[in-house]
Amino acid sequence: MSILWEKSEAWRWIVRKTRDSKPFFFAFATVCGVVPGVIGYFVMQTTNSRNPELEARLRQNARPDSLMMGKVNRERLAEYLGELQRKEDTNDRYVAALRGETLTRNPHLRTQPITKLDNTEADEQKLDNKQKK
Repeated sequence: MSILWEKSEAWRWIVRKTRDSKPFFFAFATVCGVVPGVIGYFVMQTTNSRNPELEARLRQNARPDSLMMGKVNRERLAEYLGELQRKEDTNDRYVAALRGETLTRNPHLRTQPITKLDNTEADEQKLDNKQKK
């Protein structure tokens, strides 16, 4: 990579021109920043399909766990937006996340620690779940 600025005469020319000329500097910065953004935007627009039939078919063939996660995410978003509409304090969500906790749905029990199960506790819990069934 160092060959670019050590040996390349074109790179040295660009450096000299951007150092000496403010308009060239802004033109070069525009070419390096805006042009790739515009190209990326048009690539995304041409490759993004807004085909309703394709979307319906993909939703119809979705796996059950994907559908459940979508439902859970919608419920959590609705709960969070409801709290924002009621102007409730939502900073406890961030504090709980920093401590490694998740929030419960019960207002009087706002946080619930994430428990880390070792192998024996996990095996016992699996056995208990199988016995309940």
